Amino acid sequence: MLHVLLHMARDTGPVTSEQIAAMLGTNAVVVRRTLAGLRKAGYVRAEKGYNGGWMLSCALDEVSLLDIHHAVGGPRIFAIGTDHDNPECAVERVVNAALHDAMQQAERLLLERLGSVTLADLSGEFNALCGTHDFSRPRSP
Repeated sequence: MLHVLLHMARDTGPVTSEQIAAMLGTNAVVVRRTLAGLRKAGYVRAEKGYNGGWMLSCALDEVSLLDIHHAVGGPRIFAIGTDHDNPECAVERVVNAALHDAMQQAERLLLERLGSVTLADLSGEFNALCGTHDFSRPRSP
């Protein structure tokens, strides 16, 4: 979704779910489900009708990567960890002990980093690579 949001920041008009799906190599239904979380958080809006589609509705400097994660990703950062605590299983006790502290430390560091990077930071780097204007402010409805 970060890819899509940065493209939205540069587009002058709405982007359809079908266009986004083609960009991501997925289905438009998946795109709409994901964008629903971003819309609920106030980061995008949908324009209906002819020439309608999705547009940014936030200032890029006010949204961090952590905000985006919360809007579309959910509470978990890592898919591995100590989800199934079975004290009867010696293998699981050993594995959980080895992973617990490392996973907590890694998650803390990642969340901190995600919270410190804004969409404007990424947009600035992207625009510098492309030699284009700063599109960090939302467009008027």
